Amino acid sequence: MSLAGQSSNGGSRILVLAGGLVGAAGVALSAAAAHLGGAFTGTAASFLLMHAPVFLAIGLIGGNRCLRLASLVLLVGLLLFSGDLLARDFLGSRLFPMSAPMGGTLLIAGWLVIAVSALWRPRS
Repeated sequence: MSLAGQSSNGGSRILVLAGGLVGAAGVALSAAAAHLGGAFTGTAASFLLMHAPVFLAIGLIGGNRCLRLASLVLLVGLLLFSGDLLARDFLGSRLFPMSAPMGGTLLIAGWLVIAVSALWRPRS
């Protein structure tokens, strides 16, 4: 079975899966923040929800190599940044030193790679 009329492309399917999981986690964490409190949890939920559509879009359009690289950088950055914020609220400590700043830097880099992908020309 193909995804959205595409040939079976594992990378695209994984990005759609990531988009769905990130979106679901964002909604669940938004509810947790509303009911249990936790400013860090609310921030993590917002970041998850704002990035979920990116994974869906890139997965569904089957973006070029540059876009797929950008999505990988965004996913790692999102896991580090949100993971650190959630660890602070739920575990009372950081994920590891500098995990949130590293994650945030990767998020910025991922968005910049998306911008560069607009200039990317496929090899002929």
